[in-house]
Amino acid sequence: METLISLVNKIQRACTALGDHGEDNALPTLWEALPSIAVVGGQSSGKSSVLESIVGKDFLPRGAGIVTRRPLVLQLHKIDEGREYAEFMHLPRKKFTDFAAVRKEIADETDRETGRSKQISSVPIHLSIFSPNVVNLTLVDLPGLTKVAVDGQPESIVHDIENMVRSYIEKPNCIILAISPANQDLATSDAIKISREVDPRGERTFGVLTKIDLMDKGTDAVDILEGKSYKLQFPWIGVVNRSQADINKSVDMIAARRREREYFQNSPEYGHLASRMGSEHLGKLLSKHLEQVIKSRIPGLQSLISKTINELETELSRLGRPVATDAGGKLYMIMEICRSFDQIFKEHLDGTRSGGDKIYNVFDNQLPASLKRLQFDKHLSMDNVRKLITEADGYQPHLIAPEQGYRRLIESTLVTIRGPAEAAVDAVHVILKDLVHKSISETMELKQYPTLRVEVSAAAVDSLDRMREESKKATLQLVDMESSYLTVEFFRKLPQDAEKGGNPTLSIFDRYNDSYLRRIGSNVLAYVNMVCASLRNSIPKSVVYCQVREAKRSLLDYFFAELGKKETRQLSSLLDEDPAVMQRRTLLGKRLELYRSAQADIDAVTWGK
Repeated sequence: METLISLVNKIQRACTALGDHGEDNALPTLWEALPSIAVVGGQSSGKSSVLESIVGKDFLPRGAGIVTRRPLVLQLHKIDEGREYAEFMHLPRKKFTDFAAVRKEIADETDRETGRSKQISSVPIHLSIFSPNVVNLTLVDLPGLTKVAVDGQPESIVHDIENMVRSYIEKPNCIILAISPANQDLATSDAIKISREVDPRGERTFGVLTKIDLMDKGTDAVDILEGKSYKLQFPWIGVVNRSQADINKSVDMIAARRREREYFQNSPEYGHLASRMGSEHLGKLLSKHLEQVIKSRIPGLQSLISKTINELETELSRLGRPVATDAGGKLYMIMEICRSFDQIFKEHLDGTRSGGDKIYNVFDNQLPASLKRLQFDKHLSMDNVRKLITEADGYQPHLIAPEQGYRRLIESTLVTIRGPAEAAVDAVHVILKDLVHKSISETMELKQYPTLRVEVSAAAVDSLDRMREESKKATLQLVDMESSYLTVEFFRKLPQDAEKGGNPTLSIFDRYNDSYLRRIGSNVLAYVNMVCASLRNSIPKSVVYCQVREAKRSLLDYFFAELGKKETRQLSSLLDEDPAVMQRRTLLGKRLELYRSAQADIDAVTWGK
């Protein structure tokens, strides 16, 4: 059992070292889950004397007003033999054998945190005392409750102290040591009043009655000590502290304990209670009870630690790694983040993630619909055919077939396909841009660095813009190639004799009649439809080759080339992480270190049993 108290002591010290004082609601706290004993009492209740009696040493600052202005985590370690000494956690390599120096260091360390003012602070001081005259025990000495502010203190000090005390004792894992003076009415006790508020059934409260020897003649505290006046689950304990005269004379604490025992044993009022009275009994009782509470809490503590470690690791993973300090590390980090983005972008195109199917929709629906809306038959109306044929003939009518007229009709019709071809290029460009922005938002690492996110997004869009221009040029060339060289075989297969619909014997004047022109329009429409069907297949190939394939292959190539030229300062500007995120990661890292250390310590104790 002794090991369990040492275990909690160790975890408490780690909590303080890593900034866990149980205050910050934004972070999980281990401090509040640890069983502890909080010493509560009003000013002049004899609280300090009780602690010194348990320890057997004068070591606490004394004076008028509020002397304890920071929580003091007092960890007592029983040693078999040797000289008594004390250690502060903030002075880990210094042993104090002079307890007057301990008192001075408590006052000095309080001033370092609060200044020379009379303000209070919730940051605890950790003091360990090693002595053969103590039991293994940990106590948290809290500032004394007061009703008025003294000179130099704000009016809020009364409520500030009460709130601090309440923040400790309202936790279900806190054992309350309520100190009340016997020479005052128990109904006015500050310690009992606040303890009752947080522990109305007295299940966590130990009542300690001080100054029994200073009660008015003819009065005693038997009813209180027997639990008749105010019942608690645990028996009340009476103590007799040294008087101020004893303190001034530096009466030995061991001698004071002996006098305390004799007082109860020889007292006619308290003789029957003597076996459970006194500071020695109080120390042993608290030590035993704390061991029992710790043992009962270990399974729940292990479960809490495991759960919290998982939560901390998850959040740290979401926040990402900290920024590297050297230029090479920064460059590598940026490249890795960009590769993550690039991989996500490719997954969208390849179908692992959604979005790439929209490109196929452009080719399968949008492009055919755009070509269909061109309505070539209207462009090849009788009037337009007549106009272009006659204009092409010039002053000499064609002799056999209006070849120039055919070419003009075909060229003027095919040029309209440029519109749908450009629209297909632009539609795919818009989809690729949307996928870039979507991939940017899905790249967790880029959320850390706003400037890098903007730069990567701009670089990717610039690349897509260049690819669009190349794609547009290549795709329009496909349309222009069809206009620049006609497929002769198509026209050779057209019927040439009268039986098959040809009119080779018509006169020059008959060659411009409606039937003849209608035949020309029909032939041109058939040819254009053939070309259109071919382009419907070749335009997607060009777009995919120039845009989709290139985006997958070299989306950030230009950005990488420019990145290699940047200096350390410029690389740092790209990794301008939000300071709040940096601070959060640091705090989470410390808290995770605390929980892992606590897990290892608890496992070592539980597995060692």
